[in-house]
Amino acid sequence: MMGQEDMSKVEEFVEKDIWGAIKEFLGLGLSFGEGDNKINITIGLLVALVIAFFVTAFLLKWLRHLLTRKMDSDDKLKFISFFKFIRYSVYVAVIVITMSSAGIDITLLLTASAVLFVGLGLALQDIFKDILGGIFIITDKSLHVGDIVEVDGRVGKVFEIKLRTTRAITRDDKVVVIPNHHFITNIIYNYTQNHKMTREKILIGVAYGSDVALVTKILESIAKNHKTVLKNPKPFVQFDDFGDSALLFSLNFYINDSFSDPRLKSEMRYEIDAKFRENRVSIPFPQRDVHIFQSGPFEHRNAINKADTK
Repeated sequence: MMGQEDMSKVEEFVEKDIWGAIKEFLGLGLSFGEGDNKINITIGLLVALVIAFFVTAFLLKWLRHLLTRKMDSDDKLKFISFFKFIRYSVYVAVIVITMSSAGIDITLLLTASAVLFVGLGLALQDIFKDILGGIFIITDKSLHVGDIVEVDGRVGKVFEIKLRTTRAITRDDKVVVIPNHHFITNIIYNYTQNHKMTREKILIGVAYGSDVALVTKILESIAKNHKTVLKNPKPFVQFDDFGDSALLFSLNFYINDSFSDPRLKSEMRYEIDAKFRENRVSIPFPQRDVHIFQSGPFEHRNAINKADTK
C-alpha cells in the first residue's frame, strides 16, 4: 500500500508540476501599455471568456424558451427580435465582468474608447432610433404580422417584424423594408389595427336625367352578389353630389381582405359597366362647348371693302 509519504509526493507533483504547468500555460499572452496602464491579455482570460460565453448562451436560451413557451407565434417572433438586443447587451456585460475579474482595469478601456463611442453614436443614431422604434412596436403591440399598413403612399402586408426593420410585401409582390423609427415619427395607416374588416368605396358618376333609384338598386345588387363582399354590415349606396357633368354616387361595402382591394374593385367596375349598358344608364364624360365670336373682324373687313369701292 502507498504510504503517507508517497501520497505527499504525488500531491506535491500534481500541485507543482501539473497545475504549475497549466497555470504557466494559462498565463501566456500579450501585454499592452506600461505601468498602471498595462493590460495583459492571457490565454486564461480567453478561456474564461469562452466558458462564460457558453454558459451565458445556455442560460439565455433556457430563459427565452421559458418566457416564450406560452406565447402565440406572432408575439413569439417579436419577442425573439427584442431578445436579440438583450442577448447582445448581456454578452457585453459578461465580457466586462470577466475582464474585470481577471484584473484588467476596465476604466482604462472605457476611457480610451470614449471618443470612439461618441463617433459611433453620431454615425449610428438612425440605427438606434430604429431599435428604439422596434422596442416600442414589440412592447405596445401596435403592429402585428399580417397587418395591412400604408407607409409613404404604399400599401403592404407585414410578414416580418425585427428589432430594427419591418418587412412588408406590396400588392405588386415587392418587398418593402421599413425602418422602425417610421412607426413612431410618421403617420402610419394600419387598415387592420382593430380588426381585419375594412370598408371600401367605389365612386361612380351617371348622366343627368338618369333614374337615381335604378342606379342605387343596380349598385346594391352588384355588391350584395359579389362573393368577397360581406353580407353584414350590408353594402350601401350614397348619392354624394351634383357634379359638373354627372350625378355622383359612391358604392360602400365591407371586406375582410383589403390587401386584394384593387382586384376586387376592378371586378365590380366591370360588372357595373355591363349592368349600366344593359339598363341604358349612361356614364358621362366631361364636355366643353367652344363658341367663337368673330363679329369684330368681319365688321372691320366690310368697312375696308366699302372704302375701296368708293
